[in-house]
Amino acid sequence: MTISVIIPTLNEETVLAQTLAHTEALGFDDIIIVDGGSTDRTVQLAEAYCMHTPTARIITAPQGRARQMNEGAKAGKGDTLLFLHADTQLPGDAGKIIASALADPKVKGGRFDVCFDHPSMWGITIGLFMNWRSRLSRIATGDQAIFVRRQVFEQLGGFSDIPLMEDIDFSKRLKRAGRIAALRETVTTSFRRWEQQGPLRTILLMWTLRFLYWIGISPRRLNNFYETIR
Repeated sequence: MTISVIIPTLNEETVLAQTLAHTEALGFDDIIIVDGGSTDRTVQLAEAYCMHTPTARIITAPQGRARQMNEGAKAGKGDTLLFLHADTQLPGDAGKIIASALADPKVKGGRFDVCFDHPSMWGITIGLFMNWRSRLSRIATGDQAIFVRRQVFEQLGGFSDIPLMEDIDFSKRLKRAGRIAALRETVTTSFRRWEQQGPLRTILLMWTLRFLYWIGISPRRLNNFYETIR
């Protein structure tokens, strides 16, 4: 099994170098950084990293996480695609864990449990709730490092070209394709979004967006709402 890691970026200079260094050490077949028009030092950092990492390269794509991840999937060589946020770090044996999960041909893809880099009761509680909800619903968020067989990804048409909820939308379609591995091994992701707006306010915002999406409000309308109140 070969695994391509796809990392979409947009103004991630504060976290990208650490994530790349950590990911490189895990021995994946290739790492594709897909920039959506960063105006900070993200591209320079990625280019410098790619210069000394033969398995890595940077490409550009129109801004939007779904578009960037789809372009990264096209550029990747692996028969398994792993979509990783720029502020998220995988467990040390992630490759073996994914290979073990996909050894069962009935499993089409999966995700990891998540924990936050912020050692607080808020971080622990939110992480536990996210993992419980995901295991119960078989729906993953991008923070959980979604992985999928390339053939299945292509059959599903990749991520829908929507500005929000692309991970939820893809997960819904993926679970209809077959079994989803809800791994208990954890990725560690940044608590920065929750810190910036406050944990309680962010929770209420996320619940509101997901409820509106569930009742049929389009992701484009939700994006306008999100940008207005953020």
